[in-house]
Amino acid sequence: MDNDNTIEQRVLREDDGRVVDGGGLSVADGGKPPVADQDGSGGPAATEDGEILRALAEGTIEEKGLLPYSSNYTFLATVHHHKHEIPAVYKPRRGENPLWDFPAGTLCQRETAAFVVSEALGWRLVPPTVLRDGPRGPGSIQFFIECDPDIHYFNMREDARYAPALRRLTLFDYLINNADRKAGHCLYETAREERRERTAYSPLTPRPAHMWAIDHGICFHHQYKLRTVIWEFAGETIEGGLLADLKSLQDLVDTGPVHSALDLLLSAPELDALRRRISELLSSRQYPSPPVHQRNYPWPPI
Repeated sequence: MDNDNTIEQRVLREDDGRVVDGGGLSVADGGKPPVADQDGSGGPAATEDGEILRALAEGTIEEKGLLPYSSNYTFLATVHHHKHEIPAVYKPRRGENPLWDFPAGTLCQRETAAFVVSEALGWRLVPPTVLRDGPRGPGSIQFFIECDPDIHYFNMREDARYAPALRRLTLFDYLINNADRKAGHCLYETAREERRERTAYSPLTPRPAHMWAIDHGICFHHQYKLRTVIWEFAGETIEGGLLADLKSLQDLVDTGPVHSALDLLLSAPELDALRRRISELLSSRQYPSPPVHQRNYPWPPI
């Protein structure tokens, strides 16, 4: 995307309908280059992510219907942008069910903040996501991942190919204080040649196989709330490259487009808590361990 199309130029306000996303980040801005996909060909798909992000931000949203089994109103949608039709998931703010421990109407902001952090790290864990106005008012809209529903975390942990992505996800969930990392929130996007194309989707470039993480509406609380199924790396030393990414994030959250986006999406205590968690990982240099006498796993686990 254009370097002058920065986050702070696309900030959602209910009175003006603008958009906030992570699309203004670039390596030149201090953002990290994306990691490779499982098959080592991350470049082309990462380039396409920018095009998808632009479409999500600028295109026309057409609802297709409600997605079943969701805690909040969640719509499958198609975003029409020029000649492309992008499959997406639309979560309007007014469709969020109230929670006792999270401020009302903020889940869509947390979904978007998770994408901003993922992009700032360069880890490409969260599908392209924007916060914008839609048919039912402001909400998050995220690229829909066409995945193999039979593959989730409990399958992935047995396959060494997923270990690097799962290590990044373990740290990511600690950073964003994810209160609900279920196994089914880890998606395997099959390569296009492995599946039959959907007629509603106009591919931009070939997309290789990749692991994504979704459902980040109950993250970023200022109090510790981490609940996840991924604990197998607990106590291990964090690899040098990942520590470097964390140090880069520490700098980015205090200045520039990353700070501008997170400052608008999160409260001041939540942003301070994010800074504290980054510092804790950099200080300990270890993968987090589950605290004793605390609920550390989500229910249900899938």
